[in-house]
Amino acid sequence: MKNPFSYSGKRCLFAGCFSGMGEATARIVESLGGAIVAADIKKPTTFGYERFHEIDLRDGRAIEQLVAETARGGPIDRVFYCAGLPGTKPTVDVIAVNFVGLRHLVETAIPHMPRGGAAVGISSAAGLGYMGAIPQLMPLLEIEDHGAAMQWVNEHQAELEPYSFSKMCTIVYTLRRGAPLAIERGIRLNCTSPGPTDTPMMPHFVAQTSQAFFDAYPKPIGNRFATAEEQGWPLAFLNSDAASYIAGENLYTDGGGGAAMMLGSLQFDVMAAMQK
Repeated sequence: MKNPFSYSGKRCLFAGCFSGMGEATARIVESLGGAIVAADIKKPTTFGYERFHEIDLRDGRAIEQLVAETARGGPIDRVFYCAGLPGTKPTVDVIAVNFVGLRHLVETAIPHMPRGGAAVGISSAAGLGYMGAIPQLMPLLEIEDHGAAMQWVNEHQAELEPYSFSKMCTIVYTLRRGAPLAIERGIRLNCTSPGPTDTPMMPHFVAQTSQAFFDAYPKPIGNRFATAEEQGWPLAFLNSDAASYIAGENLYTDGGGGAAMMLGSLQFDVMAAMQK
């Protein structure tokens, strides 16, 4: 029987793989036989890759060049967009990398992807409230051109909390685009929404909120943060043939905390008392 989790023969474009979840996912995919084209602002050192591209994912032209150069080496079977910036960075940069760059890379890669291809991105449990924010998200979501989208972000940056806004955009983009993309091109698009995870970005989140916030944050599994590898395996699964009937989905990888808070079965004050 063919192993549907295997990446043997698959060329995988990884944007954002120097550290954290992207690095962990790239190592997993490499171990499953995937050929990796790596793209990041820094050169990764922990896994093998077919080629490395140093890239600033705020730059739409650079993304287009990345995809074009990758496609010259063969079809792009899988896209992993794992890049992200915390909310402590400038608003325009956060939204550019976390959402506008993600969408631009996926859409630019689609013509070079075969039927049966797949793409996955990383959102966040911070995007949990996307349903209530759709009227605020749609103006940007409806601007498909990268340059025009960034112009909108520049004009509206004072109104936005960049991290949660960008992550909500990623979820809604995935949910809206998933089914049409599967119908039109036979390509699956999904995303994950991690909860707090032990990566180099975590200190930025603590600085933006507080240590007390993360001490009280619901962590149902072992009262701990996830590891980068625990977030990497769901990403590898969603882009594997084992997930061949999963498209247009946002997979919460937060240990159940977000849903529990949303439905009232876990609360910050209760969890904080339990952890003392």
